[in-house]
Amino acid sequence: MYKQALIAGAALAAVAVILGAFGAHALKEILPAEKLPIFETGVRYHFYHSFALLITGILFAHFPEKQLKQATVFFITGIALFSGSLYAMVMLSITGGSIGFWGILTPIGGLFFILGWLFVVIGIARKK
Repeated sequence: MYKQALIAGAALAAVAVILGAFGAHALKEILPAEKLPIFETGVRYHFYHSFALLITGILFAHFPEKQLKQATVFFITGIALFSGSLYAMVMLSITGGSIGFWGILTPIGGLFFILGWLFVVIGIARKK
């Protein structure tokens, strides 16, 4: 098993639960209705890729390839960029702000998610 991926996955899943509860309770009261789905999308992909980290950590025991370690970095980066930018977008909208140009981080984060999954495939396929 790849301990770093397991630790990151568990810790990031805990953060996703906290943010999901925050969105469902505190933000629901202060956000315009059309902004809440943006935050929920961030939480959903945060969860998906926290689980992907756990899966990657477990897979490493059977497929000890460097690509699985690289996938871990891609998943963590994707969570930070994709979900983080969506969280920032929603939080800034509360005060009338905007992330402006930095909105480009959302699709870049999505690209990191895709790269993470592709590296999982490569890591599994490389084992002889």
